[in-house]
Amino acid sequence: MKPNKLSSRLLALALSLVLSLSLSLPALAAGEDDIIYIHTAKDLCAFSDSCAYDAWSRGKTVLLTADISLRGVDFEPIASFSGTFNGGGHTISGLTLTDSLSPAGLFLTLERGAFVHALKVEGQVTPGGTKEAVGGIVGRNYLRFTAGGAATHSDHGRQICHTLYQAKEGGSYQVKDPEKLKKIAAEWGIETEGKDIYDLAHEVAETGLLEYGKPFGVQRYLKRAPEHTQKLWHDAGIEPRAIDREVSQSLHMTHMGCSSLPEALIKQSLRAGLSDGWGGSMMGTEFSDVMFGTPKPIDTTANIGVMEKDNVNIVVHGHDPSLSEMVVYYANDPEMIAYAKSVGAKGITVSGVCCTSNEVTMRHGIPMAGNFLNQENVVLTGACEAIVVDVQCIFPALGPLSKCFHTKFITTSPIARMPDSEFIQFHAETAGENAKAIVKMAIENFKNRKPELVNIPSMKQNARVGYSVEAIKKVLDGVANSQVDEFGTTKPLIECVHSGVLRGAVAMVGCNNPKVRPDTAHIELMKKLLENDIILIVSGCSAQAAAKAGLMDPEKAKDYCGAGLKRVCELAGIPPVLHMGSCVDISRMMILASDIAKDWGINISQVPVVGCAPEWMSEKAVSIGNYVVATGIETFLGVDPYTKGSEEVTALLQGEHGVKDWVEAKFVVETDIEKLGDKMIECIEAKRAALGI
Repeated sequence: MKPNKLSSRLLALALSLVLSLSLSLPALAAGEDDIIYIHTAKDLCAFSDSCAYDAWSRGKTVLLTADISLRGVDFEPIASFSGTFNGGGHTISGLTLTDSLSPAGLFLTLERGAFVHALKVEGQVTPGGTKEAVGGIVGRNYLRFTAGGAATHSDHGRQICHTLYQAKEGGSYQVKDPEKLKKIAAEWGIETEGKDIYDLAHEVAETGLLEYGKPFGVQRYLKRAPEHTQKLWHDAGIEPRAIDREVSQSLHMTHMGCSSLPEALIKQSLRAGLSDGWGGSMMGTEFSDVMFGTPKPIDTTANIGVMEKDNVNIVVHGHDPSLSEMVVYYANDPEMIAYAKSVGAKGITVSGVCCTSNEVTMRHGIPMAGNFLNQENVVLTGACEAIVVDVQCIFPALGPLSKCFHTKFITTSPIARMPDSEFIQFHAETAGENAKAIVKMAIENFKNRKPELVNIPSMKQNARVGYSVEAIKKVLDGVANSQVDEFGTTKPLIECVHSGVLRGAVAMVGCNNPKVRPDTAHIELMKKLLENDIILIVSGCSAQAAAKAGLMDPEKAKDYCGAGLKRVCELAGIPPVLHMGSCVDISRMMILASDIAKDWGINISQVPVVGCAPEWMSEKAVSIGNYVVATGIETFLGVDPYTKGSEEVTALLQGEHGVKDWVEAKFVVETDIEKLGDKMIECIEAKRAALGI
């Protein structure tokens, strides 16, 4: 942007970010005389005055002992700081800077060796000059958040690739969907004729692993997108190359002395997100289907009441299905069931929390005990013999909480080590041995249960889950006209939308967020959309929120639907909220959107579908948001993103010019849930009007 345009802009800098900025070398430990305590606004002003000289703070440690308000205080920014500033988790609020400063902020310059952490800053900044540093800081933080999410999901995919490489006849991991394996191989140009299925699996797995670090080219799965979408990515320069390269470059760009141009930072955010959704996550989903079976509709139950008072209860939690698949297998082993009965239990119940739960419920019908913010509740029942975790979204508090009961808190991955846990490292090579040991440990813990502490709420709903893209097409085949319709397509769904029987679809995803009432936004929005004949496809914690509320019960849920959607559900025998899996399985939604666009002969951005993350919270959610928008799907957020500190970055992400120019979609933010629902409906209706339907 030109400076004369920037100079008229007010930057509402709500820097609600915990600064953890370490530049180059760490600060040296300070002696007692070099510790500065800041208790009041007056102390902070005096400290700022002292920092006018760049060498004064070197070697000093500053401790903020209380929240401080600068409202009405004549405060000058800290000109130069090179020591350690420990905010102690406190907030400096009311920061108001209106002078012609650029860079502008609480600190004007952080010198080499400076370290600022555990500090929250709130206020308003109206900087002069180019203002580029403010937008650069916000853009850098946004990109770092994206990189963290892309790395996390893609590393999950990498682990699944390694597990597929270990698959063998008669082994712990086997190929359960050989046709899907052959389809992927053909798609990637790998010869399948005359090959042993496990030799083929190993070749496909190795090819997948090369997607993480290949020196040239872009991600293989990009070709699944419509040609128009591929061209948008190419023209914008956001086609993801090697997955690890995009994460690495994101961190490099956000290092001191590198990118501060908001457009460059946001484009790299889209690129890193795409490396996740159309790279690591997509491989994680597809290869899991190859090994564990492609999901198809299956009935299960959901909510805390799925735990059984008289059974050994094992709860699996996290995201990687490699572990949970083995736990489910051995919990159903007649030898283990007999062992459980020998210690006084009637049997073994495995239930799940978070996305590990989604993985095993859509393939085996394993009950869903809850989502992210329910993980402590399973321990609080007093009936949980073991909570077994793998990676991501695990509360460290599970350790000390479990010690208040008899529960064994078992960690299994070096990526997620936790205090107060029993660590059994899980290896693909010894998967059966590890899983059997875990199930046995849970059984032997049954005798330590304290009956007076057992209280399982009688809350349980029926749910139908397991709607992969393949399963959805099979359902559509069942309602297709065999005389005129082509099987294996989305055309029957398109006809429903084109005729107005269905108005459109919403892909609802994302976390629970402790800053808002858990599940409420998901459930209330779903009910509003169903009433307006809008079908939902859901994954992750959103899926479990729907299941717990009965919105995946084909019989009960249709009562929430408008007349058109109700007819579709009755005819197809489906619930109005379709469970598509875990958070990595949002990649399924991208494939479905692409297939609909191809079958319809329009662009993805024209399809009457939007994305929604009403309670998003994690870095993974930011990565997801980036790849969903970059795919051409307008995405609606119910919680503010961490971009309000820069109007320029906000305009790029949410305005009519910026990402919308590049990928034909943008973010829409509305924290009033009723209004958020209205805006999604308006967007869907606008897409319909543009299509003339």
